[in-house]
Amino acid sequence: MSDTATLDRPATQAAAAPPLLEINGILKIFPGVVALNNVGFKLRAGTVHALMGENGAGKSTLMKIIAGIYIPDKGDIRLRGKAIHMKSPLDALNLGIAMIHQELNLMPYMTVAENVWITREPKNAFGFVDHAELYRKTAALFAELNIKIDPREEIQNLSVASRQMVEIAKAVSWNSDVLIMDEPTSALTETEVAHLFAIIRNLRAKGKGIIYITHKMNELFEIADEFSVFRDGQYIATHASTEVTRDDIIRMMVGREITQMFPKMEVPIGEVVLSVKDLCVEGIFKNVSFDIRAGEIVGMAGLVGSGRSNVAEALFGVVPATSGSISIKGVPITISTPTQALAAGMAFLTEDRKETGCFLSLNIQDNMDSAVLNQRYVSKGFVQGDQLAKDCAEMAKRLRVKTPSMGEIIQNLSGGNQQKVLVGRWLLTNPRILILDEPTRGIDVGAKAEIHRLVSELAGTGVAILMISSEMPEVLGMSDRVVVMHGGQVTGILDRKDANQVSVMDLAAK
Repeated sequence: MSDTATLDRPATQAAAAPPLLEINGILKIFPGVVALNNVGFKLRAGTVHALMGENGAGKSTLMKIIAGIYIPDKGDIRLRGKAIHMKSPLDALNLGIAMIHQELNLMPYMTVAENVWITREPKNAFGFVDHAELYRKTAALFAELNIKIDPREEIQNLSVASRQMVEIAKAVSWNSDVLIMDEPTSALTETEVAHLFAIIRNLRAKGKGIIYITHKMNELFEIADEFSVFRDGQYIATHASTEVTRDDIIRMMVGREITQMFPKMEVPIGEVVLSVKDLCVEGIFKNVSFDIRAGEIVGMAGLVGSGRSNVAEALFGVVPATSGSISIKGVPITISTPTQALAAGMAFLTEDRKETGCFLSLNIQDNMDSAVLNQRYVSKGFVQGDQLAKDCAEMAKRLRVKTPSMGEIIQNLSGGNQQKVLVGRWLLTNPRILILDEPTRGIDVGAKAEIHRLVSELAGTGVAILMISSEMPEVLGMSDRVVVMHGGQVTGILDRKDANQVSVMDLAAK
């Protein structure tokens, strides 16, 4: 940690002050699982307090209790020393507690200003919304936060990063003293993360208490004053961020050593399985060419907007290519629908598990088996339900999905456990070509290591793997070769021995 970052914090003064928010003896039980067991937590004014733990550790449940979304079965919450009781998120907002969710909750067809002030719009003398005042208030708020977004723009026209900034502004607009940020940087570039951290430091200097949930260790040491660790629904410890190392935190989170984050296996590389030549989607990317061999993991790197995910969608037929060619084992193939891609032995884990991955209202079993129902589990027109259920349950066990049963609705799971279910869905298809777009986004370090191990094992069986990731250590640690993109074009392909952060970023920023 830099000396500048240390001097930047009023942590010593905050430590002497009484807690802004105090949680004692919280118990929360869902059917079949104890989500939180006698949990305690303290947040001091003028600090950033990071909450760490594996997916399913209880972090999100506790935050939803603090934000008024869940009501605890036992325990008490105190704000500025006074007991509070919340029955809804509106109760929490009125008390000065706001939560910025990982899955953004904005109205896409409304303007930025309408989203920020929804239910609190300024009215004119006739009782109608005063749009001029609405836009003025929003512009003033954005100027304070140094957010450069047009208040009149519709949300649907904004990038994910800009929507995240709108969510932050919306929370700040309530003049909240407690701000909960759940994975706020998951879709942000380095420049946008720096902007967010500047906003957080400004809010901290004003005496706000910020609860910060992240799986990115570098963020913890850059922005947090202290952190608390949860494991299996229980509170483990709280430390100042200056007191411990990254390895100390991981040990507390997972209760075990993780000796190898990127368990890259040396496996025989076979013949070319997937060959892509001059692939284009008009107006999105052009002239993309690369090969993937049996047993090879090809990483795809590039900054946000480089076209990486668009290439994956074209390969799987989500948005068919307008020109170029795709060959599988030397045989040209036309892929214009995901059904054709599946039939050709492809599998595709999409970037956004909420929008394009999970069937949120269905249970784990239905989500996991959705890609194989029309394949090897159908005999004489009937689904072999018992075998399918057995294989899905074994896959969930293999991936360590934390759930009371396969009948649990998937939207009740943590984001990381949802991701594991989606990985399991595609592994059940026994693919020969596996496309992974941000496979470990929003997943804790323990689960990341497990998925990396599975990817290496799959490569060892001869599966050709394309892995897209925004995390440089993941790309460098797992890839045999790295395809780098910028502005919708391939700017270079690096062998593992030549790929490092400098060489990749040099090509990604061309």
